[in-house]
Amino acid sequence: MSESAPPTTSDFEPIYELQSVIDRIPVTSMFPKRQPLEIEIGAGDGSFIDQWHQLRPETNYLALERLLGRLTKIRKKALRSGLRNLLGIRVEAAFFTDYLLPSQCATAFHIYFPDPWPKKRHHKNRLIQAGYAAAVWRALERGGVVYLRTDDVPYFTHMKEVFASLTGLFAETETPGELSAVTTDFERFFNAKGIPTNYAAYRRIG
Repeated sequence: MSESAPPTTSDFEPIYELQSVIDRIPVTSMFPKRQPLEIEIGAGDGSFIDQWHQLRPETNYLALERLLGRLTKIRKKALRSGLRNLLGIRVEAAFFTDYLLPSQCATAFHIYFPDPWPKKRHHKNRLIQAGYAAAVWRALERGGVVYLRTDDVPYFTHMKEVFASLTGLFAETETPGELSAVTTDFERFFNAKGIPTNYAAYRRIG
């Protein structure tokens, strides 16, 4: 796919419409400015990404969400902020990461409170699996980081096991305090009930 000219600030639309389901998306021409790119998988109502993109306007952000109602909320937040560094996109996470993202295009992934699929027979449906983690590795720039959060302790253990198994691809690192201070809608809900957040982060190596 050839990349078109970046949109200007006056005609910027904060929802990106896929032009193809077989070509990699043109990440360098989707935003008015060419800047480092961070991606949130499963952005919910946009609580986290709306706060984070305003704190770091020198970075571009893609917010993935499958549900149209939630994507509409993200759009409203992006328009309200007046900034032009946040795009929402409606697409399934695994397909997007594996087939639509160019290699080494992102500096960070944010994957917060994905569905834990708690029943053992449903574990195969969990997003965080070795195959998906390898797709994230391909899409990250060297030194890029995937940040994880969940309230579900068994899923958290599973996440850590998955990334630990990818020897030579990821190294465990810390979640910065500035980042952990920015919460999601699910996180506030769980924390209000006394359920703590579990954090993990892995840096791309190799």
